Amino acid sequence: MRHLISIADLTDRQVRQIVERGAEFADGERSRALDEAVVGVYFRKTSTRTRTAFSSGALRLGARIIAYGPEDLQTNTGETLKDTGQVFSRMLDGLVARTAAPTAELRAWTGQERMGVVNAMTTEEHPTQALTDLTTLFRHFGRIDGLRVLYLGEGNNTAAALALALPRFPGTVLDLRTPPGYGVPGKGLTAPGVTQRHDLKNLESDYDVIYTTRWQTTGTSKPDPDWRQVFAPFQVGEQLWRDSPKAVFMHDLPAHRGEEVTAAVLDGRHSIAFDQAGNKLYSAMAVLEWCLAGSR
Repeated sequence: MRHLISIADLTDRQVRQIVERGAEFADGERSRALDEAVVGVYFRKTSTRTRTAFSSGALRLGARIIAYGPEDLQTNTGETLKDTGQVFSRMLDGLVARTAAPTAELRAWTGQERMGVVNAMTTEEHPTQALTDLTTLFRHFGRIDGLRVLYLGEGNNTAAALALALPRFPGTVLDLRTPPGYGVPGKGLTAPGVTQRHDLKNLESDYDVIYTTRWQTTGTSKPDPDWRQVFAPFQVGEQLWRDSPKAVFMHDLPAHRGEEVTAAVLDGRHSIAFDQAGNKLYSAMAVLEWCLAGSR
């Protein structure tokens, strides 16, 4: 039994292991590693891909699932997170949780030795999205080492997870271009190959990947009423392919055509965004197997 709360908690070898296992599942590998296991799926915020991927993945691995919505737990009436985790651990083998709250909340549920906990998104980080993205890169390029990734848009939890995940692979570059006041916190930018600027000046050429995310993650609002004007220059349009004609386009979805990305890019020949979404299932299976069934 292991937890996956942050990419920072994983060794380089563990990151590669999960990514390669996800690719094996995508190539048709079958496993019943979670036969008779019971997995809780708790989503306090909306989710299409992540919730479906972990639910479907758990079932494909042989587990049974119990789904919880935002109003279902006694935490709403004052029960502590620690007590909830202790109760869960006596009834569940694993818990997949999306809270959009501080990561410390999920860590409160790891203070037991019976149940694995998976972070399906917190305010600070979206680690399972980064593992999905790595799996997508590995399947598309046959490697991750040495890839050059341009990320445009808000420095949100997906960007933070990518900043922790991509540097695990030698020679990989992550060029973050985020609007002023909406960047990835400095603590997530300490690894070699990761840089951040708040403008679009001096973009490099020959990126392998151009990546963006929705400007309003999980529908959250921004305090600045003029934020759209600040974000507008960071929209992903076809002009970005003039200097990187072979780049693929990635997006963690859902997308808002005409905001963070044009329809021509999202639906165009360079886009692998929907294959990326499909890989979330295989990555989720790898995460569940790694957390709940241990090393193979």
